Amino acid sequence: MKRFVLSLVLLGLLASVAAARPAIFIVRHAEKVASTGRDPDLSDAGRARAESLAKMLKDAGITSIYVTDLKRTQQTAEPLAKTLAIRPTILPPNDTKTLSARLRDAHSGNVLVVGHSDTVPKLIKELGIAASIHIDDTDYDNLFVVLLEEKPRLIRLHYR
Repeated sequence: MKRFVLSLVLLGLLASVAAARPAIFIVRHAEKVASTGRDPDLSDAGRARAESLAKMLKDAGITSIYVTDLKRTQQTAEPLAKTLAIRPTILPPNDTKTLSARLRDAHSGNVLVVGHSDTVPKLIKELGIAASIHIDDTDYDNLFVVLLEEKPRLIRLHYR
């Protein structure tokens, strides 16, 4: 039932922005393997979440994908990138100014950005959203949609 409701919300969202600027879908990377290292892989739960994201966004008109230079963001985007035959653009994790500028440039479709618990809120703020966003270390289910209209709008959803 939740997936059906989420699908209806996304369908309505996509229909409402068809003539407007592209939608920017922003997620934190999926669950990672417990590790003390800087660049862990996704866990089994994380891989399942990445597949779920791909299924949910496969018909969302995504034409560009941005990830960081860390494996967990790339692995989160990988199922969708393969499905859509898109090569993700890799940027440094904390370069939200460059990413924000790229996202503001004209795109021919919607965009997926996979970031981190600290970079996602910074990016959303850079895109003109005043609302304070906090992502706990255990939160992996947020799906933010930013609409770059005259006054940018934010829609916050959750996915499994």
